[in-house]
Parts: sequence; structure tokens; C-alpha cells
Amino acid sequence: MRTRKLAFTVAHRLAILAYIAFALFPLFWLLKVSVTPNDLLYSEGVRMWPSRATLEHYTFVIAHSAFPTFFKNSLIVAGSTAVAVTILASLAGYALSRFRFRAKYWIVALMLITQMFPLVMLVAPIFKMLSPLGLTNSLTGLVIVYTAFNVPFATFLMQSFFDGIPKDLEEAAMIDGATQFIAFRQIILPLTLPGIAATLGFVFTAAWSELLFALMLISGNDAATFPVGLLTFVSKFSVDFGQMMAAGILALIPACLFFLLIQRYLVQGLTAGAVKG
Repeated sequence: MRTRKLAFTVAHRLAILAYIAFALFPLFWLLKVSVTPNDLLYSEGVRMWPSRATLEHYTFVIAHSAFPTFFKNSLIVAGSTAVAVTILASLAGYALSRFRFRAKYWIVALMLITQMFPLVMLVAPIFKMLSPLGLTNSLTGLVIVYTAFNVPFATFLMQSFFDGIPKDLEEAAMIDGATQFIAFRQIILPLTLPGIAATLGFVFTAAWSELLFALMLISGNDAATFPVGLLTFVSKFSVDFGQMMAAGILALIPACLFFLLIQRYLVQGLTAGAVKG
């Protein structure tokens, strides 16, 4: 039995390591190409690591390209969208969780319907709506579009967290003289910090990596985000893979730092509600 249990444990750990290696290998290859000189990129063939590494691609991307502008625009758009969606989703999720009103189920159905349409179908109508308002080539327009598309899912996500909090806590606070809003702000919100972190992480990642609307609504480099900026490394007859991969590595840094800051709450938020005692 001990031998069988040990073999099972070893096989389980090896399977986990194999999965981690499989998941991280594309990132490793991204890093490998980003430090490979152009003259070795095709001449050396497939190697796990180049015979000579260089940082010239990173130097070019940072100092001689428009990537810093793309980087700044993505930070503004993703950060603003994450904050706006989290605030709206928290309020809407709390209302759906705690209140009963006549149009509640119609509102829920409408939000579900908005998630059924392919995004490609909505590009032309959204462009036609934003164009007269002067929002087709601005970061504000992107934030509005991203917020509109992420609020429904984020609302359902936050509602699930509010459903897991007993209503007795609010009722006890209101008996002591607190209003509904004070009970929500001082008692319920602190308990939903894991849910808020999970919502922030989801929305930030979705807005940070979105390409379709950024490509269709933005026409100049001044307001382009980094997914659109990566396309600038693709010319008519060639692709500068080294610079593109270097830009991709740099673009991973904010997302990694963001999740590093909220990881304590994020893990709790992703597992909340899985087990009820």
C-alpha cells in the first residue's frame, strides 16, 4: 500500500509539473525569441536557447518605437475600465442579490442576451454610435465600450459573492441604526474584497488584451493600445519577431504586477462559494 501510494503521489506531482511546463513553454519561447539576435533567429534553427543573447530588441522597443505610448494607453484604458466596471457591478450585483422588484428578471434576461451576440456583429453599430460623439479615436470611447461589455458578466460575478453573505449581518446593522447604504459600505463591501479582487483581475485582463474594438475604433498611434501596437511590427513583406516578442514580454509586466498585488484576495475570490459550511 505504501509503495502504491508513493507511486501515485510521484505520478501526480509529475503530471502537475508536466502541465506547468506545457503552460509556461510559450512564455519561455517568447523570452527566447526576444533575446535572440536577428542574424541568429533563422540561421541557428530550433534551439532551446540562442548561442548569443542580446537586449537590442528591448532597447529598440523602449527607446526607438511608439511602444511607451501604447503601453501608457493600455494602462489608462484597462485601469479605468476595471475600476468603473467593479463599481457598477458591485452596486448592480448588490441590488440583484438583496432587492426584489418587478423588472428584476427582465433585467437579468437582458444582460444575458447581451452576452450572446458575436462581437464582430456589434463593431459597425458601435462605430456608428460613437462617431457623431467624437469618441471613435479616443481612449474615452474604448473605456465606454469595454465597460458596457464587461458590466453584465461582472454583475453576475459580484451577485454570487453577495448571495454568499448572510442578510442577517445587514439586518443587525440596520437595527442598530445604520442605513442600507451604510450597512453595504461598512459591513458588506469589506466581506466581498475577494470578489472585488476577482472582478478587478478579470476585467483588467479582458481590457488589457482586447484587440477587436481597439483595432476598429482607433485610427492613430496616439490613442492605440498595445495589442494594436504589436501590429506595427508587422510590415508588408516581413515580421520583426524579435521586437514583437520583446514588446510582448514588456506588456506582461503590468498584468503580472497587478495580479501579484491582489493575489491574496484573488485566490479567495475564485474559490469563494465552492464550499459552504
